[in-house]
Amino acid sequence: MQTLKKHSTQILIHLLFWMLFVFVSLFVFTPYYWAENPFLQYFFILVVLVYVNNQLLLPFFVKKKWYLLYTLLFLLISFLATQLYCNVFALCGCSIMKCLSDYLWQTLVPLIFFAFVWILFRYIDQTKEVEKIKQERTEMELKFLKSQINPHVLFNNLNTIYSYSIEKPNETPDLILKLSDNLKHVLYESNAKKVSLKKEIHFIKNYIEFHKIRTEGLKQINYKVFVDKDYHQIAPLLLITIIENAFKHSSVNSIVDIQLTVKNNRLKCVCKNDYDNTKKVNENTIGLNNLKKRLDLLYKEDYELLVENRGQYIVTLILNLA
Repeated sequence: MQTLKKHSTQILIHLLFWMLFVFVSLFVFTPYYWAENPFLQYFFILVVLVYVNNQLLLPFFVKKKWYLLYTLLFLLISFLATQLYCNVFALCGCSIMKCLSDYLWQTLVPLIFFAFVWILFRYIDQTKEVEKIKQERTEMELKFLKSQINPHVLFNNLNTIYSYSIEKPNETPDLILKLSDNLKHVLYESNAKKVSLKKEIHFIKNYIEFHKIRTEGLKQINYKVFVDKDYHQIAPLLLITIIENAFKHSSVNSIVDIQLTVKNNRLKCVCKNDYDNTKKVNENTIGLNNLKKRLDLLYKEDYELLVENRGQYIVTLILNLA
């Protein structure tokens, strides 16, 4: 419904502008009318220029962030189009400067106006998208936080710490610090749009350490990390969804493999886990839906999420961090 309303508004703006522009060009700034008017012949070329600019040039150069190059191309197109109008359609025989002063506005006005309309609607879409991202992230963070401070989960973590306080008292402070760090990360640090990948990996490491302790003798957890640089940023709590699912749905006496590599601004996270093949594995019920939504909102075409079932359940996330 909102998309239909948006398109209707755009169509109305376009129609009203062209009607007003043609009226002004025909009856205010020219002595010619209708059949004799060279503007009517040039008008169709102008329409093509405007929509090629809006549909192809502007989106391409904005995506690439080549603003200066686009500005130069925009000015060149305006100049050449005005010369075409002067020398081919109007046959004014005037100098270049006279031609620009008299006719440049007829090319520039629609190009600038519709470029502005495109930018305006793009800004509105981005604003709505940012709000949607915030809402999705908040819902996801609350859901994840709820799972982390769920009495059952919290009890297991505290029980692990209690056991260590008896059997390995020297290691107890480190476990308490790990639990504290993770709760702090979820509560405070993950409120940012992006966080340091280094902190996110530290959070994951602590999370995995607790699972290793709790599942000791029941599951084998292999965790490997390679990161080429320390300055990378990532949206918070993305990777933990994949890892949490691997633990949650792996079978007893099985192996969970987690590999995280970052090279040349390209992150690759691969989680493999054995599962009970007598139970149906449903991709839509293992927590990946929220992850897909967040990735679509945050990274759009800069990610790839693969879910495979080849005897093992394999989830691969490839992410462009640049």
